Amino acid sequence: MRLLRGAARLLAAAGLAADAYLHAHLADRYDEVSANISQGDLFRIEAGLAALAALLVLVWRRVPSDAFAWLVATGGLALLLIYRYVDVGRLGPIPDMYEPVWFGEKVLVVVAEAVAVLATAFLLVTFRHRRSRLSRRKHRSGRA
Repeated sequence: MRLLRGAARLLAAAGLAADAYLHAHLADRYDEVSANISQGDLFRIEAGLAALAALLVLVWRRVPSDAFAWLVATGGLALLLIYRYVDVGRLGPIPDMYEPVWFGEKVLVVVAEAVAVLATAFLLVTFRHRRSRLSRRKHRSGRA
């Protein structure tokens, strides 16, 4: 299980890093789409959150970092799909980001975020509290 969790961490970090790179790379193309905040700025925020989540998943191997990474990846993927298929319109300070087309970089973001969602979900589902593992070991060895 340890090997699988390690592989999941690497996949999650890779997916989040790709998400961060692609959003940072695309941000300037979307600066013109704006209300109080531009879509380019929202892309930069997503890039920063994804980069932080990738780092935390690798360095701080705890449930809060895995949950944060899952939220960043899931939120990004959900918003991308919503704005691809639904014309939500402008929401307060958020510009109308409806874009009903697929292109190469958008597909890469979907794949990267989906990989990160699945990998972090695996980490969260397979988490076991250390104290319970230690108590099971003591119980098995007869020192309960």
